[in-house]
Amino acid sequence: MGFKILEYMQPFCSFLPEVSKPERKIQFREKVLWTAITLFIFLVCCQIPLFGIMSSESADPFYWMRVIMASNRGTLMELGITPIVTSGLIMQLLAGTKIIEVGDSVKDRALFNGAQKLFGMLITVCQAIVYVVTGMYGEPSDLGMGICLLIIIQ
Repeated sequence: MGFKILEYMQPFCSFLPEVSKPERKIQFREKVLWTAITLFIFLVCCQIPLFGIMSSESADPFYWMRVIMASNRGTLMELGITPIVTSGLIMQLLAGTKIIEVGDSVKDRALFNGAQKLFGMLITVCQAIVYVVTGMYGEPSDLGMGICLLIIIQ
């Protein structure tokens, strides 16, 4: 017996960006081009430091996790793909164990994908808050409320 919680997500899903299905067959060459552009953007973001952090030469407690989750300490890609992977895993587990009901219709799949995106954004904000509050970028009292908020928003 599962919950139809996905229906409650529908009003929020209308605000999420969505890639529409292509109207023509996309050539392999074009797919490779867009993949390369996306990878380039990701790599550039891995080099842009977060504004307002206090740099630290201490050992990185998440070094091995960063290798697996494609993240880079102190940059815009601090969280890497962790929120996306985590939200996908949790949503699949909830659907697989029938805690939430997901039908086979196109509408249900779209709602499930939207809920997964929303959950990913929630995880991102929560992780950013935890990173700042626990002193990953310096003591919050030293940084100040404005800088802490700016780091979370980044």
